[in-house]
Amino acid sequence: MPPSNGYGALPNNSRQNSNGDEEQQPLLGSDHQTSKSTRWRKSMMTDVRRDWADLVLLACYIITGLLDSASISTWGSFVSMQTGNTVYFGLGIAAPHESTRWIKSGTSLGCFCVGSVFFSSLHRLFSPSPKRRWILCASFALQMLFIAGAAAILTFGPQEEDAGKEDVGWPVLVPIALVAFQSCGQAVASRALKYNALTSVVLTSIYCDLFSDAALLAPRNPERNRRVGAPVLLLIGAVLGGVLARSPVGAAGVLWIAAAMKLVVVVFWFLWPAEKE
Repeated sequence: MPPSNGYGALPNNSRQNSNGDEEQQPLLGSDHQTSKSTRWRKSMMTDVRRDWADLVLLACYIITGLLDSASISTWGSFVSMQTGNTVYFGLGIAAPHESTRWIKSGTSLGCFCVGSVFFSSLHRLFSPSPKRRWILCASFALQMLFIAGAAAILTFGPQEEDAGKEDVGWPVLVPIALVAFQSCGQAVASRALKYNALTSVVLTSIYCDLFSDAALLAPRNPERNRRVGAPVLLLIGAVLGGVLARSPVGAAGVLWIAAAMKLVVVVFWFLWPAEKE
């Protein structure tokens, strides 16, 4: 028989411990969830480390190559490289009835400019630092959604058999507008991370800086390495985009691939090391 507790009653420690555990368990679980939520929130509110972040920006050149080569192959205008679109737009003003390319180029150019205002405002107005993790994740997630929207129009929208490069209906202009709008997001991110040369939408200045570099042949030259990597990666993307756009995958498939790559970039920013405090 269990010993008395001195008050004429048997001890009830086991039940009290059991009930105590049951009562405390939800509180402990709640504390654990709160702790995880706090850590997640703190992580999203930190700045990403700039070291090696140029590798992510260089990977964006592949995406640019994919998008521009597919766009040129399908519609005859750029969606990222706006120098060519400016020339096409000027030619269209000089001879507006010779081709409709200038309409598509003008649409791309205008949406790129509006997108620049949007993405720069996103980085500047909603956070004290443009390198905040949540800002970079949100920026590239939006870019992914814009590309996915364009891909969905090409995949599920009206399919016109006789449509060619001179077509300027909404199934052509809206995808161009969506992809051009998001293209500047990569350039704005390069500014936020202080890799101003890696805009992923300009190569002419990179060629100039590369071949005018006094230390071009130096064994250790990170800037030179970036300038070499940028056009090489864009060329790889352009070749892949051109081949895929002319294959059964088509321009829609290229856009879906580009959207998936943007999602991978979002994951990279989510997992990227934070700046040391």
